[in-house]
Amino acid sequence: MKKIIGLTFLSFLFVGLVSLQNHTDDEKYYSISELKKIYSGGDMTKWPKANVDSTVINFQDLGVLPKVPFPAENPYSEAKRELGKVLFFDPRLSKSGQISCASCHDPELGWGDGKRVSHGHDRTPGSRNSKPIINVAYSTIFFWDGRAASLEEQAKFPIVDTKEMNNHMDIAVKTIKKIKGYQPLFKEAFGDEKVTEEKIFKAIATFERTVVSRKSRFDKFIEGDSTQLSNKEVEGLHLFRTKARCINCHNSALFSDNQFHNAGLTYYGRKYEDLGRYNITKNAEDVGKFRTPSLREIMKTGPYMHNGLFPEIRGVLNLYNMGMPNLKPKGEQVNDKLFPKTSPLLQKLDLNKGELDALEAFLGSITSVIYREPAPEKLPQ
Repeated sequence: MKKIIGLTFLSFLFVGLVSLQNHTDDEKYYSISELKKIYSGGDMTKWPKANVDSTVINFQDLGVLPKVPFPAENPYSEAKRELGKVLFFDPRLSKSGQISCASCHDPELGWGDGKRVSHGHDRTPGSRNSKPIINVAYSTIFFWDGRAASLEEQAKFPIVDTKEMNNHMDIAVKTIKKIKGYQPLFKEAFGDEKVTEEKIFKAIATFERTVVSRKSRFDKFIEGDSTQLSNKEVEGLHLFRTKARCINCHNSALFSDNQFHNAGLTYYGRKYEDLGRYNITKNAEDVGKFRTPSLREIMKTGPYMHNGLFPEIRGVLNLYNMGMPNLKPKGEQVNDKLFPKTSPLLQKLDLNKGELDALEAFLGSITSVIYREPAPEKLPQ
């Protein structure tokens, strides 16, 4: 009986170690306790090697968000932030006077709007999910398709988009000019009361750069507090960097590579077709590519993907586990130069239920007590 018990224990231990070994490519066996010690040790150079493809550019491993960078041409000031906040919540920038930036980026809804796709002027539905603006200060290009190169440039698009705020920028500026209550805010922020398009964008961008995550349990864990993550979450972290291959696109402290990838959801030639980055560049290689979203606060910022296809994160994980849609051209499509190609970074993963559970648990650890900015008690009159 003792022999049988001993063999059973050894078999269980062996299976556990093999499972952990399969999560990495460095042929070393790790126990959960070892992984917890390594990842929370404060020395990232000792972390197990990440499973990163050779095609991945500008790779940065996971980490804690640095201090928010502000551009030299638009430095931070508290007065400019306050003006930007008021403008962000002011629906008078829209044609109807009913839609503000906060309509689609609600601090009560994780700085998104919780909808599959947003609704704008006259309740017109858009075609894409509103990306949450939390941590947008760390992005280097903006919108799902990268049409804006700066936050200042990004601020204009929703104001003039016919499906969103449906206004003309000159009219929006004139509207703000007529509101006397804005004059002291502009003077304090910019030194004079003159209202301009450029000042409006700079103020809004300054406010948006201050919408940043608080430290998550993951951050505290890798800084040295090993009690912050459960065994399941540590397993998920290791999977994220190795077997699950998430880190190929969701890397850096932002959990995004700020690059564009085709995840196979183009709907090419069908209803809901969206060619993504191609609409901006007109390069055939960009068909179906969308910018990698940050995974910070992911458990509070659904629905997910550029079209809001998944209401729950488990649906996203399940589809990635299957390798994502990877359609092959048929018939006339063979010679179609625009036929989309799913990124080769996306491969069938063969994660079992326990591994998917661990991965989902880890994503919870990079979700913090989300920062919620209270709306102005009263708008300028």
